[in-house]
Amino acid sequence: MRIRRAFGVCGALCLLSARAALGEPSPNAPDFDKALAVSQAAVGRQIGEYGLLDQNHRRVALSDYRGKPLLVSFVYTACSQACPAATQLLAKTVKEARAALGPDKFNVVSIGFNQPFDSPEAMAAFARQNGIRDPSWGFLSADAATMQAITRAFGFTWYSTPKGFDHISQVTIVDAGGVVYQQVYGDAFELRMLVDPLKQLLSGETGGAGFAAVWDKVRLFCTVYDPGTGGYRVNYSLFVEIFAGATVLAGIAWFLVRERRRV
Repeated sequence: MRIRRAFGVCGALCLLSARAALGEPSPNAPDFDKALAVSQAAVGRQIGEYGLLDQNHRRVALSDYRGKPLLVSFVYTACSQACPAATQLLAKTVKEARAALGPDKFNVVSIGFNQPFDSPEAMAAFARQNGIRDPSWGFLSADAATMQAITRAFGFTWYSTPKGFDHISQVTIVDAGGVVYQQVYGDAFELRMLVDPLKQLLSGETGGAGFAAVWDKVRLFCTVYDPGTGGYRVNYSLFVEIFAGATVLAGIAWFLVRERRRV
């Protein structure tokens, strides 16, 4: 059941264009275990450049998003059920993650896998229909050959069915260097399943020695998940502990300097 919940089933409206998409995938029943294994095999994989078009017909490459963590989801714009629900859940989670980690710490892309039907215009309409106005969230499409290569690289599996498509419901977390870091599955995952890996990446990728870099690390360290609210909050007790520890160290240093001057 856990594996089956990782699959999204698109609605009946998907059927009309399913047979024309990417050379008609296998009509057999989904192999849930195999799909999960293929998805997990992508973890640690370097993602290539892959040229795409965004919802405004601008040419972009996945490599353009390097330098920050990236969240990647695959959608089918004619889907009436699973894809909109998964996208709206992701939107809610992204909003909470930006509040906890910072508004510009990571990017998001949704990629339309049913080509040529998931065009830039279709992706733009899908974004509007789901209320996505995040400037750091791109809705991308590509030609069929490129899309086949992209879905293989990300370990994304989908099947043509009488109702449209069955596909694994996953959000892929890619690190700043373009390597798949983790897969998050399902249509009802907890906030921390997405935010905690992002915190891990950001805490390791926050560089520099200036005040801003140090503050970023402190904020990431002191932001903790609150199971009572299902959200993240700042643990002020950690600030107190850090301040107390720094005060003790400063006191010891002052004492040692004073004693050395007396000798």
